[in-house]
Amino acid sequence: MPTPDLTRAPRRRCQPPLPLAVLSLALLHAHGAAAQTADLEGPLTLRRTPQLQETVPQPLRGDQSSFISGDSISGRPDLETVVTGNASLRRGDTVIHADKLTYDQPNDLAKASGHVRVNQAGNEYEGPELELKVETFEGFFNNVRYRFLATGGHGEAQRIDFVDEARSVAREANYTTCRREDFPGWMPAWMLSATTLHTDTEENVGVAENAQLTFMGISTPPFPSLSFPLNSTRKSGLLPPIVGIDNVNGIEIAQPWYWNIAPNRDATITPTLMTKRGIDISTDFRYLEKGYNGEARVDYMPYDALRDRDRWGIWSSHSQTFDAKSVGLDSFSGSININRVSDDDYWRDFSHTPSLTQRLLASDGTLRWSKGDWSGQARALYYQTLQDSTAPIIPPYNRMPQVTADYNKYDWHGFDVSLNNDYTRFNADPTVQYLQYAGRVPPPVLLNQPNAERVYSQATISRPFITPGSYVIPKLQLNARAYQFDSPLQVDPRAATYGQFNGASSANVTVPTFSLDGGLVFERNTNFFGRSLIQTLEPRAFYVYTPYRDQSAIPVYDTAANDFNFATIYTENAFSGNDRIADNNLLTLGVTSRLIDPDTGAEAARFGIAQRLRFSDQKVQLPTVLPVEKGVGDLLLGAQINWTPKWSLDTTIQYNPDTHISSRNTLGVRYSPGPYRTVSAAYRYQAESSPGANDGNKSIDVGWQWPLNDLWGDTGDKTLGPGRGEGGGRWYAVGRLNYSMVDRKMTDGIIGLEYDGCCYIGRVVLERLTTGQVTANTRIMFQIEFVGFTSVGTSPMRTLQTNIPRYTPLRQPVAGPSRFTNYD
Repeated sequence: MPTPDLTRAPRRRCQPPLPLAVLSLALLHAHGAAAQTADLEGPLTLRRTPQLQETVPQPLRGDQSSFISGDSISGRPDLETVVTGNASLRRGDTVIHADKLTYDQPNDLAKASGHVRVNQAGNEYEGPELELKVETFEGFFNNVRYRFLATGGHGEAQRIDFVDEARSVAREANYTTCRREDFPGWMPAWMLSATTLHTDTEENVGVAENAQLTFMGISTPPFPSLSFPLNSTRKSGLLPPIVGIDNVNGIEIAQPWYWNIAPNRDATITPTLMTKRGIDISTDFRYLEKGYNGEARVDYMPYDALRDRDRWGIWSSHSQTFDAKSVGLDSFSGSININRVSDDDYWRDFSHTPSLTQRLLASDGTLRWSKGDWSGQARALYYQTLQDSTAPIIPPYNRMPQVTADYNKYDWHGFDVSLNNDYTRFNADPTVQYLQYAGRVPPPVLLNQPNAERVYSQATISRPFITPGSYVIPKLQLNARAYQFDSPLQVDPRAATYGQFNGASSANVTVPTFSLDGGLVFERNTNFFGRSLIQTLEPRAFYVYTPYRDQSAIPVYDTAANDFNFATIYTENAFSGNDRIADNNLLTLGVTSRLIDPDTGAEAARFGIAQRLRFSDQKVQLPTVLPVEKGVGDLLLGAQINWTPKWSLDTTIQYNPDTHISSRNTLGVRYSPGPYRTVSAAYRYQAESSPGANDGNKSIDVGWQWPLNDLWGDTGDKTLGPGRGEGGGRWYAVGRLNYSMVDRKMTDGIIGLEYDGCCYIGRVVLERLTTGQVTANTRIMFQIEFVGFTSVGTSPMRTLQTNIPRYTPLRQPVAGPSRFTNYD
């Protein structure tokens, strides 16, 4: 009997012909046959469903109807149905196709033979013979070929036994994610063979027993048991071993074990054998709870053969949100961060820890709150300073504690008002010594700087006058601070100007500041190189006056000079921190011009120039720094060009009009014509702050990622989408080199190759990382990633992503495909 054509039924109602009514009765589920039969007494109508369900809930699976079609259908109602020729049976997310299909309704058993094909929620199985209980998905399939939707993994098996819709057991099976090619003798680049292969699509894990992995014709010894993911979902078990070569640590062999504790908690334990050092054990625990989250890592080496001692490191972060309403606040949160290591050499010996090559390790605990226009925090901050005898650094002061309270009110009768309050207890051990200069002639003065308490307040009021084409913002500030020292200040008696501060146990100073910021904005439509743009012209004038207050004998606890750039040239204070308020009587003039795409609002280019004119010397300075004389300051020029998404140029020049030389130049250019193609180069020059200071810099930095196939004309043009590469058979060059023109040597360098074999990716990367003036760590990283299965070797991905600007991984986790993408 031919398949009924429902398209001929009237639109108002679907009254089936007699044969279809009989067929529908034969296909009703055993549990609901009587109810369904009663429904057929009236006209059939379509019922709306709110959405397509990715997974059919288990309670609803038993209520689903079955639909059968074929060239010829016969059988007995409520007992069995036999379909021959283009036979198919559909129920829920499962469909069976075969040459012949027999359905035993009381036992819910389908038997299919001849070109059998099953689609179960997007997963496909093909073979000559199938027996299956449709509702529970229990049965077996002989001589089957299968393909999983989530990974594209496929293979063959002598027999597959289906336990339920999620679990199956394959006998004498193989598995690969390599795309099948249609030619005789095809073999995948890699393949897993196993006597028994258990798969669980609910847990997304496969377990192979008596398994062998074959790659390019080379097979591993048999593994008693081997587990692997069926998608990117986490699972407990041994991760692939990591093997690397380091010039300091020797051969490194790590075997991570991953523990998927819960959907919101996991841990990784990694013992690592370093042939030159010993065994290091790393534990990493992560959690994500309602209201709080964090991560904790502990590394421990019981005995380091190179340092003749035990080594350890702790890195932990925790963030938490509290119930603010219970304490009468709008928001209330806290965080704790711990970074501690065993010794000063840890940063150079273990350079791939969370702190990388940092020599200042901060540990802090903070509570934050807000209420209306008020906000604040209470914080305790402690630094561990890792010293190097060849390049010592001054330890910063610990803040034990620091308490702030800030008030910000905007547009209060047209005024903006703010009040910033800060109490900090500074503590350093041992006491830090600073060299300080008296006046413009620098006789050395040794100031013994004690621990201290500081109270700081800054009140600000401004009245912005803003129109579409102009703005004027007058502002008044009052900065006040007071110090209480743990011991009297001791100053070299040779410095007569400091005599009044000898033995002082406290100090205070109050400094007012007035500033006036104003500018205009002009626009016009223009055309450059055939492109319609909006061009702006934005002149700006910024005047600031701060009277001189002698602050030379006040210690410096948290203050540093601001970098000279377009962000800081229009600020009232030349320092960050609260120990120095610069005396100023200066005018900053500048102009900016931008080219804007009228359709997108994107900036195609920006050009700027600014310069300061000082009407008096700036006397307030940091220790060892001479006053800044009045007159015309350095000229600051900058440009940013993003004419197309492919090209980008950024440059800044600091030019001294008196010496007619540049004291600092930066030039960066980037070319990114498409995915997996990027080249960047940067030139940086910084003159020495003073003759013989040895703090200058002159370097060239180059980074790249590029398909080598482009060199011989194989441009590809076949990007497969984000995180999927450009297809197999392509080589990629990756790297970054930093060359010091002052020292005439390569400081840091990364260079490597990646090969995309479609179902596998090979990587080899050589990294050189400077750890001192005459020392460096060099290591080689090899990795083979079997896509959708596992990886072997040392992953260089973190190194590549951290160091190469705009590096794009050839494979990235993406959302799993819906079962409807392979709907049958």
